[in-house]
Amino acid sequence: MSTVLAHKPLGYRAASAGFALAAFAALALADLHVASLDPWADLRRLLAGLMRPDFASVLPLSIAYTIAFAVLGVGLGAGAGFLLAIPFARSRAVRLFCASLRAVHELFWALLLMQIFGLSATTGLLAIALPYAGICAKVFSEIIEEADLAALRVLPPGTGAVSAFLYARLPDVAANLRHYTLYRFECGLRSTLVLGFIGLPTMGFHLESAFRQGRYGEAAALLAVFYGLIGTRRLWVRPATLPFLAVASLLVLPATVGTTDIGAGLARFLTHSIVPAPLREGALADPATWTGLWAWFAPILTGQIVPGALQTLVLAQIALVVTALGALVLFPLTARRFTGPLGRPLGRILLVVVRSTPEYMLAYLLLQLLGPSMLPTILALAIHNAGIVGYLMGRHADGLAYRLDAPKGLNLYAYETLPRLYGQFLAYLLYRWELILREGAILGLLGVATLGFYVDAAISELRIDVAVVLIAATVILTLAVEALSRRLRARLRIATLPTRLSRPLTDAGEPA
Repeated sequence: MSTVLAHKPLGYRAASAGFALAAFAALALADLHVASLDPWADLRRLLAGLMRPDFASVLPLSIAYTIAFAVLGVGLGAGAGFLLAIPFARSRAVRLFCASLRAVHELFWALLLMQIFGLSATTGLLAIALPYAGICAKVFSEIIEEADLAALRVLPPGTGAVSAFLYARLPDVAANLRHYTLYRFECGLRSTLVLGFIGLPTMGFHLESAFRQGRYGEAAALLAVFYGLIGTRRLWVRPATLPFLAVASLLVLPATVGTTDIGAGLARFLTHSIVPAPLREGALADPATWTGLWAWFAPILTGQIVPGALQTLVLAQIALVVTALGALVLFPLTARRFTGPLGRPLGRILLVVVRSTPEYMLAYLLLQLLGPSMLPTILALAIHNAGIVGYLMGRHADGLAYRLDAPKGLNLYAYETLPRLYGQFLAYLLYRWELILREGAILGLLGVATLGFYVDAAISELRIDVAVVLIAATVILTLAVEALSRRLRARLRIATLPTRLSRPLTDAGEPA
């Protein structure tokens, strides 16, 4: 009986109600107050500055650094991800390793790597490459597994596994691999922008300084240039231009700031910094050492991991439901049937801008306007993810075949369109749930008491061993939510629906 219940399909209404009730309960634990004395005055000053962008203040070298980190970081991550994708489906160890890599946010990686490489190009490149390797390995493996196997059947007997892959499978999946890598480069630009907030000399460094000092004209110019890079990416990132971009990126990378003795820094990090303090001097065979280890770990667990994880889950749950409501409102803006040939391009531009703005930057800006609380981070996560889900839902709506006597207006939305898209809508939300949780943890660096808040405090106090334990807790929490999301998609019978932002759709609205 329990086996039957475990596999009983879950209804869309029950799943939606469950998430809404969980978010409603989370509101009781959330700090949503507005701490700013006059947020509307702050907003007016911000908008006045944004309306007069100061393009003369934008340093060309910061743009070059932003592109260079993205090109090389994504290139390293995609290359490693491709190698890991080959054994990914057959090796549980590889899948766990990749899941751990992608569960750690780029900013967490950067904060750890700074202890070894200082504030250097190596830190920025590896902070992007490591999580992207885990992400690309998973997606590339899915692309390879979904490929047509017809070419393998005509190979001569005795063909080696490497030859079979290179000549029979790789040509069939190369286009999809390239398409996803180019999309991942767009994500890399966002990641590079955010890394500037911790000191790397990208556009994000100057953007953070401009916002903090109230130079909103400069901030507007930096944002306009960044959106221009994202919007024109298809024009200047092509197979023919990649060799030039790679060489130019290597030449333009900034010099190291901080330690230059990488070997000593790495040895110190592995043998001292990340080793829990009680184990550094105590003998492993001595029971007192393990007693001291528990005495060291217990306050971390009760005073940081448990409250940090709880606040991270609260933030993610509320942000997920607000994302859902926002996406339901926004997706008609990009659907031809609702906005027509003139309104649809404007709606798509709006949502592309929203989805291209990193959550960390949005949260930083909203914190300046609303003051420190969970409200700015919830809004930042919801705005960004609603833009993504709304954009994708609009593409699916354009692929629907409507009957000739289909209603119009609200009836078209509520009775003809949304019921047919709701399964896909839930698939996107459950996929974004894991990503919202991951971003919610890192937003603690801005002062919200999620796990990232405690990680930042530990690193500021040079307690790297504590920071590593807290990051490990973030990984475990993220993997648990990912597993729950997968199970829910299976029970809702939507596990096979597309969830990747870059997954192309045919004119019929189905995966290409």
